[in-house]
Amino acid sequence: MTLVSGWGRFPVVDSDVLRPRSFAAVGEAVAAGTVARGNGRAYGDAAIGTVRTVAMTGFDRIRSFDPATGRIRLEAGMLLADLIETFGARGFLPFVVPGTRFVSIGGAIAADVHGKNHHCEGGFGRYVDGILLRTGQGEVIEASREQNSDAFFATIGGMGLTGIILEATMRLRPVETGWIRERVICASDLDAAMRALDAGDSATYSVAWIDCVARGKDLGRSLIYLGEHAGKDELTEGAAAFPVGKDPGLGVPVDLPALTLNRHSIRAFNEMYYRMGARRAGGSRLVSLYPYFFPLDSIADWNRIYGRRGFLQHQCVIPEASARDVLGDILERVARRGDASFLAVLKKLGQGDGILSFPLPGYTLALDFPVRGDILNFLDEIDRLVVAAGGRLYLAKDARQSRATFAAGYPALQRFNAIRKSLDPAGNIRSKLSQRLFDEV
Repeated sequence: MTLVSGWGRFPVVDSDVLRPRSFAAVGEAVAAGTVARGNGRAYGDAAIGTVRTVAMTGFDRIRSFDPATGRIRLEAGMLLADLIETFGARGFLPFVVPGTRFVSIGGAIAADVHGKNHHCEGGFGRYVDGILLRTGQGEVIEASREQNSDAFFATIGGMGLTGIILEATMRLRPVETGWIRERVICASDLDAAMRALDAGDSATYSVAWIDCVARGKDLGRSLIYLGEHAGKDELTEGAAAFPVGKDPGLGVPVDLPALTLNRHSIRAFNEMYYRMGARRAGGSRLVSLYPYFFPLDSIADWNRIYGRRGFLQHQCVIPEASARDVLGDILERVARRGDASFLAVLKKLGQGDGILSFPLPGYTLALDFPVRGDILNFLDEIDRLVVAAGGRLYLAKDARQSRATFAAGYPALQRFNAIRKSLDPAGNIRSKLSQRLFDEV
């Protein structure tokens, strides 16, 4: 057995980790308590089997590509980073990317990851046309919107519980460059931030960094980043049309002491960050896609900043009608604690595509908290606000929500469970997350 965790490094649990080298060996690895794992960037316990975990990053080959349509078939273990590097220079990028490029294609499908463009272009699963799926009962099936459609829509956002994704067929976006035309808006409080995001609905990309320790009249002060793909005619003479993605530079070599992130250090960082961003407000500039989409990828092992006990990310979505009051309440409570993350994110979402996809029309707020003190009780308190507002939590970031919170937020759970059982009547595909939230006890 091996000690395994997600990116948040909480919880840490035992699981056999298998690394098959062929699809046949993947099938042989499936037994009771198995789940697939991509690059381990789900924050909690979603990619950890209750008995065995099948690591899929060895399956990273491209099967076919049609430059006329941007349609690509590839193995599910390929990292998004490699896809971007390989096809960016050819004028193609994924339609949707999350906040890190170090995720596998299979993981991106299983979580139906969303990016800064969900409000207008939807999630990752919207651009997946087909999936080759190895079910828990031993079948290998092709699933799409037309064929085995229940399995397809249950797999999009299904957290790996419908089976092991072997291959995927998806569409890429044609682009002229790897640069983003970025515009920064400085918002003095939460109301201004939400107005700016609403006004930015016509932008392809929009996201807000939010100061989660600001209080009083400054509650929710933010920097909003709007973005569009830049054309070749916007580049300066001699600039490469597609910038090269750099490996993470200076990293965090050790687990930092638990008290490194405290009310004073976070407040100082946020003040500096807000002032630096405010200086760029009003105009536009060209930035490489890498810092725009993946700001933390430049720091290796940044999750060690939170110390050896790890951290929890709480990402919720609140329906638009009640978002202002509920988000204000959450931020006020977080600001009183003073120990939330220096990178807090507010975005607008549209409707999700999978049966268990996280997004719904409204606002999503993501906050990181070090694992210490009464944080679990505090997050239960925040969960009650989310549930009362008709919202829900993102399974790819979750490590601790209750079954009651989960069931209240996902009304299609019964349908998902029925499809899952039809694909895997013996219940072989199980993760620590499903054990905590889905499975019979």
